[in-house]
Amino acid sequence: MDTTEARTVTRICPVCEACCGLELKVAGGKVLSIRGHDADVFSAGYICPKGVALKDLHEDPDRLRTPLVRRDGRLVPATWDEAFAEIERRLVPIVERHGRDAVALMFGNPNVHKLGLLMYLPRLARAIGTKNVFSASTLDQMPKQLSSGLMFGHWLSIPVPDIDRCDFLLVLGANPMVSNGSLWTVPDFRGRAKAMRSRGGRLVVIDPRRTETAAVADAHHFIRPGGDVFLLAAMVHTLFDEKLVRLGRLAPFVEGVDALRDAVAAFTPEAAAASCGIDAATIRGLARELAAAERGCVYGRLGTCTQEYGTLASWLVDVLNVLTGHLDEPGGAMFPKAAAFAANTQGRAGSGRGIAVGRHRSRVSGAPEVYGELPMGTLAEEIETPGDGQVRALVGIASNAVLSAPNGPRLSRALDTLEFMVCVDLYVNETTRHADVILPGRSPLEDVHYDIGFPQFSVRNHARYSAAAFDADPGHPPEWAVLTRLAAIALGRGASADPAALDDEWVEADVRKLAGEQTGAVLAAVSRWRGPERQLDLALRGGPYGDRFGAVPDGLTLAKVAAAPGGIDLGPLQPRVPELLRTPSGKVELAPGLLLADLPRAAAELGAAAASDAPLRIVGRREVRSNNSWMHNLPLLAKGPERCTLLMHPDDAGRRGLADGALASIRAAGREVRAPVELSDGLMPGVVSLPHGWGHDLPDTRLGVAAERPGANLNALFDETRRDPLSGNAVLSGVAVEVSAA
Repeated sequence: MDTTEARTVTRICPVCEACCGLELKVAGGKVLSIRGHDADVFSAGYICPKGVALKDLHEDPDRLRTPLVRRDGRLVPATWDEAFAEIERRLVPIVERHGRDAVALMFGNPNVHKLGLLMYLPRLARAIGTKNVFSASTLDQMPKQLSSGLMFGHWLSIPVPDIDRCDFLLVLGANPMVSNGSLWTVPDFRGRAKAMRSRGGRLVVIDPRRTETAAVADAHHFIRPGGDVFLLAAMVHTLFDEKLVRLGRLAPFVEGVDALRDAVAAFTPEAAAASCGIDAATIRGLARELAAAERGCVYGRLGTCTQEYGTLASWLVDVLNVLTGHLDEPGGAMFPKAAAFAANTQGRAGSGRGIAVGRHRSRVSGAPEVYGELPMGTLAEEIETPGDGQVRALVGIASNAVLSAPNGPRLSRALDTLEFMVCVDLYVNETTRHADVILPGRSPLEDVHYDIGFPQFSVRNHARYSAAAFDADPGHPPEWAVLTRLAAIALGRGASADPAALDDEWVEADVRKLAGEQTGAVLAAVSRWRGPERQLDLALRGGPYGDRFGAVPDGLTLAKVAAAPGGIDLGPLQPRVPELLRTPSGKVELAPGLLLADLPRAAAELGAAAASDAPLRIVGRREVRSNNSWMHNLPLLAKGPERCTLLMHPDDAGRRGLADGALASIRAAGREVRAPVELSDGLMPGVVSLPHGWGHDLPDTRLGVAAERPGANLNALFDETRRDPLSGNAVLSGVAVEVSAA
């Protein structure tokens, strides 16, 4: 495939949630240019700088191409067989002596952008059999997943704004102008928001910072960090108080309206105003405008999740959408119907088992399991604390938790005490530098790609597939085979087990559960594919648009999707209630008991206002040229002005003797980071902002570009024991800090 003659290939961008279609010119194993793919049915030519930076990622000399094994204290190159033999030699005895819970599994955000990783992680997790599973979800989105699971019956049934038909969009704690959505896949948000406003729609943003999204909005209101629950509950109170509740078509499918009304009785706009920093008249006005909108929607994201009341705030966002008749209606908050892998299109429609939490608890602090995971903030204590079940080994998959988790310095020290650590990653970064073995993934351009998760949050239904742009080194296995060999070791099959044979076993067992006597015919129908592509073909053919293995001749197959370079458009979002519900009642659960029981915790803080001499509150922010901690080594994205700056309101800086460009000391919980000050009146007074994912100044990493401007690790300031008690999500926003001249 890799010839010297220039050719054009199409790709789905694998570096952020927008999933834009790209058009690459390539030759001789090199990327000549990258542009947006005009014929892509989903993104229609839109591209951001991260997509162009795929060239830098593919060609990055720091990206690992061969396994590394620690010898005499140093990570040195090894063959793949040597690396897997070392894993078997070191990992198996730990499990034999201490049990499966002695191994922790940790995975990060990049997993959702690689087909092989995302599809085979569950298989690896089952093979290891540990209860100690940790991921970036409890640093980001778990509150939204929990509230959606309780309301609609599945963790991934998350409604998204149908912005292309919306005429009033209220955005809290999100910056889609930069992120192009989050748990909402919406390429070219700028263009879509402009189109909404041109047809008379309104965009209103609630945020402690005048973000890039707020700058193009019709209105922006500052809010005290962490105050979302008070604003949202007071808006719900207003709807009941002013008799503005309109359930519309969903009325027969909604449970708990009366219980909800009683639960928010204390949250009057007057009582909530001081706690959220928004006056009562504005709160009432927002509720009225939402209720009056013909096609309106509320959307909340990271800022509503990474706080003390993350699950309550996430829940109340959708409560507002339900009460105003905007859930599951065109132009409101709607549920996509993904072509493959969506649990809410499988099994019996309209009802199900719902979700369960707390099936086990963390050993040290007793934190409940949520969606099969424990809070990332508990990992360090599980490693440090002796006793039965102590974590002694760790398998990390594309995770840089030392930078992304709260109190990364403690976690870093804990990782150094492990008996064994193996990582699958592209780089020697701040976390993988602790590993005993690192197994490199392939360049994204050497892999096939299909987004599994993001079509479940997409602004329009579609199916798109990318073939590999380049041939990989024949000796470099794909990630699915790497994870399968790790699973073989965990299952006692040995380091030399054939991953393809084990995959055949797994697939046949899965198909037999569904197809029974037709298993042979089904497997024959997908026999041209192997690895994740075979599972993808099975999922597409058995999905809501599939060919049902010949029963629906015009239906989707992987071959059909692969033959469409720009993808296949499956149409705008359509109403799906009650079909998508998987709650035991078969209804939208508006007042889940777990959430009602937590509401008094917020009610106890009603009326509390910030004192004028209170410490500053810090919030993070997203940059268009950055995606967490894993895009900082790419020259195209790293160039330009310093991005890891402490934004401060001029009045706050002046009181502390800080000028623009001065180096500031930021302290919390006895820990300190330093960053240059950038003055901005776009900050709410009393609030400062530092971006997340920096701190590339630790020893023994191999990130040459990132180390030139390492930035400050915001999360190093935070207390790993502070979390939303329901979801276990870390509190990474609204934390009190002291700022002074460094």
